[in-house]
Amino acid sequence: MRIALNVEYDGSAYCGWQVQAHSPSVQEALEKALSSVADEPIRVVAAGRTDTGVHALGQVVHFDTCRDRPQRAWLRGVNTRLPGDVRILGGHPVADEFHARFSAISRHYRYLILNRPQAPAVGHERVAWEPRPLDVPAMQIAAGQLLGEHDFSAFRAASCQSHSPWRTLHRLDIARHGPWLVIDVVANAFLHHMVRNLVGTLLDIGTGKRPPAWAAQLLAGRDRTLAGRTAPPAGLYLAAVHYPPHFGLEPPLPLLPV
Repeated sequence: MRIALNVEYDGSAYCGWQVQAHSPSVQEALEKALSSVADEPIRVVAAGRTDTGVHALGQVVHFDTCRDRPQRAWLRGVNTRLPGDVRILGGHPVADEFHARFSAISRHYRYLILNRPQAPAVGHERVAWEPRPLDVPAMQIAAGQLLGEHDFSAFRAASCQSHSPWRTLHRLDIARHGPWLVIDVVANAFLHHMVRNLVGTLLDIGTGKRPPAWAAQLLAGRDRTLAGRTAPPAGLYLAAVHYPPHFGLEPPLPLLPV
């Protein structure tokens, strides 16, 4: 039996999603709890491997098991065995053809910025902070130049292992809610650090360090060393993963303060 789950987690205390030899990971915590309920070793496959300090509101995983358990066991039973910063939000059996990573048709990341002179005292590991005023209209002009299918080499990490730098960016929205800036990014897939590098470039434009046209110039130049900084991981959330409707996986509603 193959089962898919929606998972939410605060990544502050973890080395990232993937199991590491000497640091706690979200994958390790989830597999330990699932294995306890299944009474057999469970290995999970995730839609995306988030980095150290990155959070998830709608991570999707799948696993295979020979155990026949009621749905409440995979939800309530596993949640009672998870640390408080990891939770299963829902899930159900899926066809054997389903794959959490390869069946996905798009991924939605959300980046949260507190834009005020004072640094946050509460939740500082869950938001990015920018004390300088941000020109949101300038950032929106720049974002529009990045939409579509492009070679995103200027926004990929040097350690990125993807075979191709080509991605299709469906959405790059910037909205202000009082002191909060919310950046929503949707693409068919992402390169390593792509979202954080995009945000870093937009912040340079928003603070007036660079003009909006710089975004298109970077895209055409394909040189990572010329682009903006990598934004910190604390503000980044994997908000949702989208699949073809026949799999019956509806992404959860993002839970954020804005």
